[in-house]
Amino acid sequence: MTEEVRTEFHQLMDEVRADLVQMGGMVAEGISAVSAALLAGDIGGADQIIAADDELDLLSLEAEEKCVQLLALQQPVAVDLRTILTDLRMISEIERSGDLVTNIAKAVARLHGSELEPRVRGLIDRMREQAVKLTARAMDAYAERDAGLASVLNDMDDVLDDLHNEYIVAVFASHELGKISIQHAVQLAVVGRFYERIGDHAVNVAERVEFLVTGELPEHLGANRARARREQDDC
Repeated sequence: MTEEVRTEFHQLMDEVRADLVQMGGMVAEGISAVSAALLAGDIGGADQIIAADDELDLLSLEAEEKCVQLLALQQPVAVDLRTILTDLRMISEIERSGDLVTNIAKAVARLHGSELEPRVRGLIDRMREQAVKLTARAMDAYAERDAGLASVLNDMDDVLDDLHNEYIVAVFASHELGKISIQHAVQLAVVGRFYERIGDHAVNVAERVEFLVTGELPEHLGANRARARREQDDC
């Protein structure tokens, strides 16, 4: 590349990086906002969150188009190529988390009229807190290119998984006590799954950060074992 083209190339890469950080921030804010709407039964607030997802979709599309432009026009290699491929995968992960926030918002109207017990409400708030932490830490790891920070996400996700399991038990215990209908219990269980999936997407982002920094992914270990078995069979 000429110096001018190289400068333009890195400016565009920086734009993609900024877009992803902005998207992650939007998701983290959305998790808090939708949780507040869910606990308050605020259908109007939930509708605003659903409408706001269009902006995240647009930003993700623009970031993806920039990545395609970088691949098509600049023919990057080595670390630059790995960065762009990582960004493309992360766009999908973050956008999907935004969709899950929207799914929680859509559940608010379906839960209209239900009275949530304090234990259920408390667990929703704790899942909200952990999902926000996971999303924020994953994006911090990305912004800082910090593989060490990314590596702690699995343990953090275990906390969210445990909260999710406790929440499911609490929801159906509430139904058995006659506090909520079976329809609302099932809907609340689905909502809990959405929080749990947001955590999974944050872990996926963290794994992509580790790939960006080290060139290795967790599935590479399994692939190496499979390759070794193939070679053993061929002997």
